[in-house]
Formats: sequence, C-alpha cells, structure tokens
Amino acid sequence: MSTSPSDAASNDAPDLFQSETAALEKARAIRANADADAENYRLALGELIGYFERLMRETRRLIGRSDRTEREMHALTQQLQYRATHDGLTGVFNRSAVIEQASKALRLERTVMVVLDIDEFKKVNDDFGHPAGDAVILGVVDCLRRIVGERGVIGRIGGEEFTVVLPRHDLTDALELAESMRSAICKHLFAPPVNRRITASFGVSVNAVGTDFDTGYGLADAALYRAKRGGRNRVEIADPQLASISSVAR
Repeated sequence: MSTSPSDAASNDAPDLFQSETAALEKARAIRANADADAENYRLALGELIGYFERLMRETRRLIGRSDRTEREMHALTQQLQYRATHDGLTGVFNRSAVIEQASKALRLERTVMVVLDIDEFKKVNDDFGHPAGDAVILGVVDCLRRIVGERGVIGRIGGEEFTVVLPRHDLTDALELAESMRSAICKHLFAPPVNRRITASFGVSVNAVGTDFDTGYGLADAALYRAKRGGRNRVEIADPQLASISSVAR
C-alpha cells in the first residue's frame, strides 16, 4: 500500500496544531484546579512548562529542517540550471545556451561572432586517444578564457568547434581579439602525450542589430572554412571584400 506525501509528513512529525490544542486544554484543566493542594498544582504546572518547551523545540526543529530543505532545493535548482546550459567537459556554454546568448545580443546591439575549429583534431584523437583529445580541448578553452575574459561569452558548438560572442565590438577590435586567441592557442604548451603544437582556424562576422543567429553564424562559419582551405591557423573575415588576417606562428 502506497503512502501519500501528507501521510509521510504526519508520520515524520507531530501535528503541531493538535499538540498546541492539547497543551492549552491541559493549561485550562490546571487553572480550573488551582484551588487544589499546592504541591500537585506545582507539579502539574512544571509538567505543562516542560511540555511547552518540548513543543517549542520541535517547532524550531521543523522550521530548521524546512530552511535546510529550501536551501537544498535552491542549490539543486542552480545545479540543474548550470548543467542544462553548460558543456560538461569544459564548463563553457553549451550549444543551445550560446545560441540563446548570441540571439539576445543580436537583438540589442551590433555583435561580432567568432567561430573557431581546432585544426586536424581527428589526428590528435587517432594518435593519442580521446582522453588526450579532451585535454587539448580543455587547453584551448583555457586560452580562450584568458583572452576573452569579460568581453564576451564562449560556447562549445560541438566536438572541437567553438563560438565566441562579442557584443558591442567593431571589426578592428574583433580581429585583434581573434588574432590574440589564435596566437595563444598556437603558443600553448600541451602536456604529454600530445607534446606538439596545436593550432585553430577562425572565421569572424560583424553583425548589425537585428541579424538572426543563423545568418551571423553562417557568415562566420563560411569564413572559417576559407581559413581551413587557406592553410589553417588563420583568421578570416566574413566579408570577402575585406582583407583577411593570415599569421604564421612564431
């Protein structure tokens, strides 16, 4: 036979209303017999005081447990929200969350989108295994966080591909930041067993207010693939009329 939540609660803790009612009835009975002998009256009064003290302790215990439960529920809610919006490996925004962040920024202001992809990442997995590949991804994210800081948000679109959303940035600032990210990844020392240089290719789009996510992302993604075809380890601008930045790692 199943037990309802209300049944469980009644089994777990006394009904405080009933307890208070019983205590008051006992108090009335003592008052009604106030003319009885003093010793019995004193004992009855002491018993009543003890009863009220136990009742107050139980009340405080239940309030304290309620407070703990509320704090635990709040912490659990925050944890679930974090898991729903962040990538499990890297801690940056996941695909759906970074799309939401980018869409919100695009509705309000000019926004730069930077799409990057780790070069020849499949070879890293094939040569050293997936744990080493995960370590490379974490190293790349460390570089991105160090460069981007509070100026934008970082999201993992999937696998070895990331999107950086930069509200209020113009082309010059965006290219400088993208080049700094490219250089930081290229110079980063990846731990064994990789022990090799890792590079990434970048595509940048500058988007006016009201641009939808798919358009801004598509422009940056097309520029990224031009960077791949152009030799990798490069930053390309979405507008083909603008010069691209091509860098050779030192």
